[in-house]
Amino acid sequence: MKKPHFFDAKRYLFAGTLMLAAVFMVSCDKDDDDKPDPANARYTITGTANGQQLTPPVEGSGSASFNGTYDSLNRQLIFTSAWTNLSGAPTSASFYNGQTGASGTPIGSAWTFDPSAAASGTYTDTINVSSDQVQALLNGNWYYIYNTGTNANGEIRGQLAATRQ
Repeated sequence: MKKPHFFDAKRYLFAGTLMLAAVFMVSCDKDDDDKPDPANARYTITGTANGQQLTPPVEGSGSASFNGTYDSLNRQLIFTSAWTNLSGAPTSASFYNGQTGASGTPIGSAWTFDPSAAASGTYTDTINVSSDQVQALLNGNWYYIYNTGTNANGEIRGQLAATRQ
C-alpha cells in the first residue's frame, strides 16, 4: 500500500482552507442585518396640540392629542385625535409639512367634522401617505392644526413625532 505523499496532504489542507474561506466570504456582508427593513416598518405617530405652538401663539385652554400608526408597507396613517376645551366646535383641521415653530404647507385634504361636533370630541381617519411625504412625517416635520369659528386660521397646533415600533 502506498503512503500519502506529504505534498498531497498539503494540497488537501490548502483546498479545505480555500473552501472554508469561500463559505465565510459568502455568508458575511456589509449589510446591517440587525436593522429592520425601513420599507416594511411600522411607526407610532404622536403629538400634543395647544395654542402656544401656533405662530403667532393663540391664548386659550384648548388642547388635543394625536395617536396613530404609520405602516410603511401600505403607506397608510391610521389615527385618532381627541380635542378638548376649544372656543367652539372645530370647523376644520389639517395636516401640514413644516418644522416646529415654522409655518408649513398643507398636506392632503382638510378633516371634515360631523355637524354635531362640539368644543370637545374625537376624530378618527385613515389616510394614504405619498412617497414624497413619508420622509417629512418620519423626520417630525408634520403638524396638525384645529380651526374654529373664533380662530379660523388655527386655534391649536401639534407637532407630530414618529417612533419605530
